[in-house]
Amino acid sequence: MSNLIRLLPDALANQIAAGEVVQRPASVVKELLENAVDAGSTAIKVIVKDAGKSLIQVIDNGTGMSEVDARLSFERHATSKIRTAADLFNIQTMGFRGEALASIAAVAQLEMETCHKKGSLGTRIIIEGAQFKTQAPVSTPQGTKVSVKNLFFNVPARRNFLKSNPVETKHLIDEFQRVALARHDIAFSFYQNSLETYLLPAAKLSHRIVHVLGEASKKQLIPCQEETEVLKIQGYIGKPEYAKKTRGDQFFFVNQRFIKSLYLHHAVKTAFEGLLSPNTFPFYVLFIEIAPDRIDVNVHPTKTEIKFDDERMVYSILTAAIKRALATHHMTPSIDFEQNNNFNPFSTTSSTTTSTAEKVKESRYAQFKSWDTMPQQGKIKDWERLFQPLDKHPDNTTITWQMAGASSTPTASETASLQPTHATANTVKVQLHNKYILTQLKSGILLIDQHAAHERILYEQYLQPLLHNKGKSAQQLLFPVRIHLNPADLALVQAHATDMHALGFVLDTFERDSLIVTGCPVEAADHDLKQLLEGLVEQFKWNQARFTLTTQENLARSLAKRACIQSGKKLQQEEIDALVDQLFACTHPHHTPAGHKTFVVMTLEAIDTIFQE
Repeated sequence: MSNLIRLLPDALANQIAAGEVVQRPASVVKELLENAVDAGSTAIKVIVKDAGKSLIQVIDNGTGMSEVDARLSFERHATSKIRTAADLFNIQTMGFRGEALASIAAVAQLEMETCHKKGSLGTRIIIEGAQFKTQAPVSTPQGTKVSVKNLFFNVPARRNFLKSNPVETKHLIDEFQRVALARHDIAFSFYQNSLETYLLPAAKLSHRIVHVLGEASKKQLIPCQEETEVLKIQGYIGKPEYAKKTRGDQFFFVNQRFIKSLYLHHAVKTAFEGLLSPNTFPFYVLFIEIAPDRIDVNVHPTKTEIKFDDERMVYSILTAAIKRALATHHMTPSIDFEQNNNFNPFSTTSSTTTSTAEKVKESRYAQFKSWDTMPQQGKIKDWERLFQPLDKHPDNTTITWQMAGASSTPTASETASLQPTHATANTVKVQLHNKYILTQLKSGILLIDQHAAHERILYEQYLQPLLHNKGKSAQQLLFPVRIHLNPADLALVQAHATDMHALGFVLDTFERDSLIVTGCPVEAADHDLKQLLEGLVEQFKWNQARFTLTTQENLARSLAKRACIQSGKKLQQEEIDALVDQLFACTHPHHTPAGHKTFVVMTLEAIDTIFQE
C-alpha cells in the first residue's frame, strides 16, 4: 500500500500562506509599512503604479539589515520580533509572525535593497515566485527599499479577482491612512503613478488628521482624553452635526495598532445616543494604550482583530470618556440634528426688488423648462390615467389608503387601470406643510411626497445620458471653483471623471488635494457646488457599501438624492405643476430608485369609510 501524505514544496506552501496574508495590493502596502515602522524609521515613502498591480515600492530610513538577516527575512516564520511563546503576550511591534515577506515573495517579483546602520555596504536580493534568484552587494543608503512588481503574476486566478484600479487604489489609500495616523511622529509620502498624493511631515496628531483626512475635518475635532490605572484613551471625536452616512472616518488604535471592533464602535454610538441623525456615523480617531499582556493580537493574520481580557471594562471607560468630551464642549441635544444637509437646488437669496425676485423665480423654475420641449402627448399620457373614475374600469379596481400606518401605493397595473376620458383642466394642486402636494382626482385625492417625487424625476434625467454616452447640458461657471477633497475622495472622482462629465460636471484640473470645476449641471448653477460634490461622493460611497449597482446607476442615484427638493421647501405654483407633470412622465413614477413611495391615492370609498366608522 502506497503512502498518500507528503510534505508540500516550500514554494507551494508559501503560496498557500500568501492567500491569508496577501489578499490584494493593499495587503502588501500594509505589511511593508509595518515593517518600516518597526525598523525605527523617521521617514517612509510609498510609490505605487497601476493601483499596485505593476509596482509597490516602500522606502524607509530605518535600521536596515545585515546580509545574513536580509536573506533570512524571506524564510517562513523568520522574525526578529519574538523569541519565546511568552513574547506573544508582550508584543510591542506591528509585525511578529514572520510571514509577510515570504508570502509576498511567493506571489510577486520582489527586489530588496537594504543597508544596516553600522554597515558600509548594503545587499540586494531578487526573488520571483518564491524562487531565489540572486543576492549581491550594492551601494545603497541606510534603510530598506522593497520593490514588489507584477503582483500575482504566477497566480493568474488571484489576479483576475482583483477589482478595478479605482477600487484597489481606495484600499491602498485606506491602509496608508491607517499607518500614517497611527504614527504621526513619522514623516510619510505617497505617490501614485509618479504623482504626489500625500506629503506628510512629522506633526502632532491634530495636524496629521487634517493632513490625511482633509481640511473639512479641522472644524469638527473635539479632544477626547481619559486615563485610568488600567488604560489610557486619547484622540479626537467629531461634532455630532458632522456625522456622515458612511463609516469611512472611524479609527481605533490599540497600542498604535489599527484595529476593527464592532463592540467598541457600539460603545461610541452609545456615547453619542440622542445626538445623531438616524443612520449616521460619527467621526473618531481614538488611541487606547493598555498593557500588552492584557490583550491578544495573535487572532488573525491581518492583525486587525484583538481580544481584551476585560472588554466590558474597556467599553465602559470608552463610553464615559466620549460622553465627558461631548459635555465639556457643550454638545447638547438642543442642536437641530434633524436638519437635512443634502444639496438644495431651490435655495435662494432674499431680494428687496421686484425685478430681482422675478429673476430668482425664473432661476428656480429653470430646471423644469426641459418639460416644455417634450411632446404634449408623452407628458400627459401617464398623468391623465389618474383622473379615471373607478366605475369606468371593467375590473372596478379599488385602491385603499391605510390611515394608521404606511400608506399603500397603487401598483403600476392598478394605476394603468384608471383610464381617463379627459383630464380636469382646472385641477388645483396645493402644497401641504411644505412637504406634500395634494390634488383632487375624480376618484378621490392624490398625495405626492415632493422630495421622493423629485428624486425619481432627477434619477431618470441623469441616468439616460450615462447609459447612452450622451453628455448632459452643462452650465459654464463665470469663475472656476476650486474644491478641496481628501485624496481618497479625489481619486474616486478622478476615476469616474468621464461619467461625471456626462452628468454635466466639467472638471478642468486635478491637483494633489483639490480639483477645479469650470462647469456644472444646469440645476446646480446657482447653488453651493462644493456641498453638491461632497454630498455626491458621500452618497456614492454609501450606496456602494449597501447595494450592487453599476457605476452609472450609482452616480445617477447619488446625484438625484443630493440634488432633489427637500421636505420643508416652499414651492411656487409653477414649480408644483411642473413637478407633478414630470413625475407622471417618468418611466416608473411610483417609487424612488431606492423603492420608497412617491405618491399615494385615497379613493372616495376609503374616505367615506373613515367617516362611517
